Amino acid sequence: MEKNLVYTGKTKNVYALPNGNYLLKFKDDCTGKDGVFDPGENSVGLTIEGVGDVNLRMSVYFFEKINAAGIKTHYVSADLKETTMEVLPAKVFGKGLEVICRNRAVGSFIRRYGEYIEAGAELPSYVETTFKNDEKGDPLVTRDGLIVLGVMTGEQYDAIKEMTQKITKIVADDLAEKGLVLYDIKFEFGYDKDGSVMLIDEIASGNMRVYKDGEYIDPMTLSKLFFA
Repeated sequence: MEKNLVYTGKTKNVYALPNGNYLLKFKDDCTGKDGVFDPGENSVGLTIEGVGDVNLRMSVYFFEKINAAGIKTHYVSADLKETTMEVLPAKVFGKGLEVICRNRAVGSFIRRYGEYIEAGAELPSYVETTFKNDEKGDPLVTRDGLIVLGVMTGEQYDAIKEMTQKITKIVADDLAEKGLVLYDIKFEFGYDKDGSVMLIDEIASGNMRVYKDGEYIDPMTLSKLFFA
């Protein structure tokens, strides 16, 4: 199939397809620093053989479950041999928005609000949004802020929040069957030509914080446990 490279990303390349869809090519490059893998870093720090493959496999696994649950995503199909995924076209909100769903108080949440809550305390699938901006440290933005800035409508935000909580439950329940506890997870959403919201990007171990018996599981170990 003929394809044209339109974007070179840190962990994926994006190609335009003749049918109007796009092809994501998953790479073995990982974000990190000084040769140490860190999903929170903003630059490629190392290459781990096979990481593109496991990220694609986990994404396909969850996208198929989410689509089956009637939740709209950009996923069309995948070619595991080529480490590629065909997706529907979607526009991102603003210059890029991350949506985090928190089931436990950990990470930046506890750094901000630690005087009000204990580390590891349960949260009711708390949703927050941050602008993707490395220089400004991915600033938090509220529903009202997103509307005032013209990034999205109130209806789009409400759809994102509802979808985020439903998808998080699907992922958390699946991990729980393997004795794993999902503390938080990061998503990206986009919208189609009609303004309908859909889940985009990937659902891989590097986008979630998972614990087993109270111990944090690093993303590479999590991928191995998930497919064991």
